[in-house]
Amino acid sequence: MSRPGYLVSPWPWRSVAYLLTGMVTGVVVLAGLVTSAAVGGVLAIVLVGLPLLVLAALAGIPVAWAERHRLRLVDLDPAPHRHTRPPAEGLWSWLTTRLRERTTWQELGYTLLFACVLWPVDAVAVTVALLFPLSMLAAPLLMATVGDGRQTKVLKQWAINTWPTAFGVALLGLVLLAPCAYALGVAAGARAELTRVLLAPRDGGLDAKVVELTRSRVRLVDAFERERRRIERDLHDGAQQRLVALTMTLGLARLDAPPGPLADQLAKAHDQAGQALAELRELVHGIHPKVLADYGLEAAVADAADRSPVPVDVALELSGRLPQSVESAAYFVVCEALANIAKHSGASRAEVSGGHRDGRLHLHIRDDGGGGADASIGTGLTGLADRVSVLDGRLTLSSPPGGPTQLSVEFPCDPCRPTDRSA
Repeated sequence: MSRPGYLVSPWPWRSVAYLLTGMVTGVVVLAGLVTSAAVGGVLAIVLVGLPLLVLAALAGIPVAWAERHRLRLVDLDPAPHRHTRPPAEGLWSWLTTRLRERTTWQELGYTLLFACVLWPVDAVAVTVALLFPLSMLAAPLLMATVGDGRQTKVLKQWAINTWPTAFGVALLGLVLLAPCAYALGVAAGARAELTRVLLAPRDGGLDAKVVELTRSRVRLVDAFERERRRIERDLHDGAQQRLVALTMTLGLARLDAPPGPLADQLAKAHDQAGQALAELRELVHGIHPKVLADYGLEAAVADAADRSPVPVDVALELSGRLPQSVESAAYFVVCEALANIAKHSGASRAEVSGGHRDGRLHLHIRDDGGGGADASIGTGLTGLADRVSVLDGRLTLSSPPGGPTQLSVEFPCDPCRPTDRSA
């Protein structure tokens, strides 16, 4: 509107079209809402009107769709919707998703505001800014036709009896068209901005993408954990059992073979099979330890502490099982922290403590080493922070030079019921 060519551009006409279509749409929406609510309320006594009431609750969806498309008349920026995708196909899944999400009710609230307040405002703006100057501009024509050249009225209020007065009023109306065009642009712009704020914020698409990205990261973590458990199960029940059987067979053959080159080869094969079995068991344990799946985080942390080269005191108290994703992430954070302590800290003792309180799992890993741990050096701590952040957790590190070093982790979670271990 600040450009010099605004008055000769299409934007005044687009503003008029936006306000006029708002008037028409508002009347239709008001009539539809009143009709569906009245009929549905009367018929709800015999349960027949309940579908009409549900349709009235969903009326905001098509109205919001039409409003986002009407925005293109005065606002060229995209106006995407903020609805979530139903988890499954079918009418029932779509209906339950729409009735549960906040966006549906926000659109219904906008629809009620639109039907009761906004379209009358559009009508007042068009009447004041367009009808007044056009009626003044048409004064000579009205005097020549309706007034038989003797008398006419402007807006049925001011009588005009002479031709000079009629042409003077027309000239005044022509002059008023310019400021009225700007007024219409301001009204349409304010009206469109209100619609955008309520239905399609300019950063709404970015927020939706961020939410979807966060959800996709969580889904990837869950899928990764399921795949880890599947690989662990397949190796434990398949390759590991075959290696156990092979080791036993080689051991029996070694006992039955007479002394000589064959016995030496069998002994060598038996030792190699035993080493392969030990390595496979260590690999299976690293992928997803069975103690974690069977007995939970407390037992798995105790097991990791027993296998640590540095003596570790464990003071972890949990009243029940936690979601699998949280248990797995917490366990591998502890394992990575203990591995770092053994490799880099020079500590003589470490401690793992924590518990579940106030809806959060708290873990603290502390050592008496030399300190000076820096997350910017290497990717180990960065990887831990990424793993924790996927689950909306928080990781903090305190490691002053000279020690001690303490790694603290928090995960928001609730204990699972015995039958609920899918989270």
